[in-house]
Amino acid sequence: MNSTGGLAFTCAELAERLGGTLRNCPGDRAVTEVRPLEEAGERSLSFLANPKYRAKALESPAGVILVDPKSDLGDRPQLVMPNPYWGFARAIGWLHPEPTPEWSLEPVHPTAQVGPGCRLAPGATIGARTVIGAGSVIHPGVHIGEDCVLGEGCELFPGVVLYRRTRLGLRVRLHGNAVLGSDGYGYVLVDGRQEKIPQAGWVELGDDVEIGACTTVDRGVLGPTRIQAGTKIDNQCQIAHNVQIGQHCLIVSQTGISGSTSLGDYVTLAGKVGTAGHIHIGSHSVAAGNSMLGKDVPEGSFVSGYLARPHRQWLECQAALNRLPGILKALKAK
Repeated sequence: MNSTGGLAFTCAELAERLGGTLRNCPGDRAVTEVRPLEEAGERSLSFLANPKYRAKALESPAGVILVDPKSDLGDRPQLVMPNPYWGFARAIGWLHPEPTPEWSLEPVHPTAQVGPGCRLAPGATIGARTVIGAGSVIHPGVHIGEDCVLGEGCELFPGVVLYRRTRLGLRVRLHGNAVLGSDGYGYVLVDGRQEKIPQAGWVELGDDVEIGACTTVDRGVLGPTRIQAGTKIDNQCQIAHNVQIGQHCLIVSQTGISGSTSLGDYVTLAGKVGTAGHIHIGSHSVAAGNSMLGKDVPEGSFVSGYLARPHRQWLECQAALNRLPGILKALKAK
């Protein structure tokens, strides 16, 4: 067993279970966890599903890397199989299984710790081993799952849900029906069926973060979805798995941030902004309302449009577009 309650395997056992073959990897090497390439260690299983991350794979100290038969990682230890992403998903389920829920007949589980001066309203439920900091206010209908940690002075308004392992800093405010820690949207197509990728991570919020009503923050596939101190998120926003948001950012209503996107500090995303996944938005950048960000945004940028580009360039494009009817009329009159 590993520290999360999952099984531990040798590389040979994993290869047999996944129907793969080992390359440059001793069969008796122990594997106890699944980790991204940049976080992997000698007892980690990682994966390469996109050739653009080959450089990371070559540098990774992972004990073994899942690859497809066409991949060439030189002398790196590899487990070769036709669909490495599906192998990655199955291995998460084995090595990082979700614990069996521990419910109590009491609204506050006997193993939970509630700090002095807290106010718990009727209808609130607190899960096993959860710790709530002093002076926090928990409104009616809030559910806080197992192994959560809330700092001092937090306030959770009616209907808020924290899935297991969610971590809040000091003075965090979560408005009605916000949901933190639900599964990220991760599936892989296998034999014509969409198979679920287990989501084994969690959500972390820094001090003084405020999240609006009906906003959702998904937990990471592995590791945290993280929102740093002082960031304010409006109503009805979607923060996907493994997103990393810096300090003192402003995320305005109906914005959606796709998985594994990262924001620097003091970033502003205006209303209805959307982002592609796996991009970085530099510190002190602003995206105007209704923008779609499809690639990295340099620090200090002001972008707008679909796809987003420097704001002045977008205005020039729009001005040119508005002149097109007149230009067409003039051409036809000749």
